[in-house]
Amino acid sequence: MAFMEALMQYSFLQKALLTSTMVGIICGVIGCFIILRGMALMGEAISHAVLPGVAISYVIGINFFFGAVFTGVLTAIAIGFVSQNSRIKHDTSIGIMFTAAFAAGIIIITMLKSSTDLYHILFGNVLAVRSSDMWITLVIGIIVLGAVYVFYKELLVTSFDSTMAAAYGLPIQLIHYFLMTLLTMVTVASLQTVGIVLVVAMLITPAAAAYLLTERLWIMIFLAAGIGVVSSVVGLYFSFTYNLASGATIVLSATAIFIMVFLFSPKHGIVWRTLKVKKKRAALAK
Repeated sequence: MAFMEALMQYSFLQKALLTSTMVGIICGVIGCFIILRGMALMGEAISHAVLPGVAISYVIGINFFFGAVFTGVLTAIAIGFVSQNSRIKHDTSIGIMFTAAFAAGIIIITMLKSSTDLYHILFGNVLAVRSSDMWITLVIGIIVLGAVYVFYKELLVTSFDSTMAAAYGLPIQLIHYFLMTLLTMVTVASLQTVGIVLVVAMLITPAAAAYLLTERLWIMIFLAAGIGVVSSVVGLYFSFTYNLASGATIVLSATAIFIMVFLFSPKHGIVWRTLKVKKKRAALAK
């Protein structure tokens, strides 16, 4: 009740709720394509690779969105270049490039006199979100959701069968880097909410829970977005009520939902599968 009263009274809490809700939606939507493509590690790579761009943006006094998108996309291109032009496998090139980018970001941070805002970028603080950050998140959300809607068929085909997509003449590499750009934008939108360190959890966990609930992509997208929203709202409630780190509470809320789905999903839940196995054994025993 105190949370609802505070929500009606304080504008900072209203901005936090709106921002976290949008982040939950776009992370869930993009996360579906990330896990279907087996690119969870790539999601982590991009989320860490934006750090030097954020740090450089603070140094030169521009909005961190521009620096973060630049270094995120640059790292994705570098990962593809290394894996395609050497014997190094894709996962190895991811490990090399994203750790190098993250390390560069840490060095730049240590060179700064004040790193308070950058600390929030690392670990998130949705209760301190500014109006400019809220509007950036909303604009990014509209762009990302619009892009997914317009290019849904291309993303669908390339996610499930890249060979067939190539046979149809779809530009596989271009679509891949397009998705990486969307992923980078989602990461930037999530910086104030869950931070760089935890953003990969919001990309993967809601989508993974949705994956256990359905076998249709469009249903999975809506479920992942819904789980992302619930996780964000519940996490924000606990963060405000008990004065906890917002990013951590949002991620743990998503994890709690995943655990419930993992246990009780109608088709793939461990509990129901165990009960079915016991029933079959009992029937055979008779």
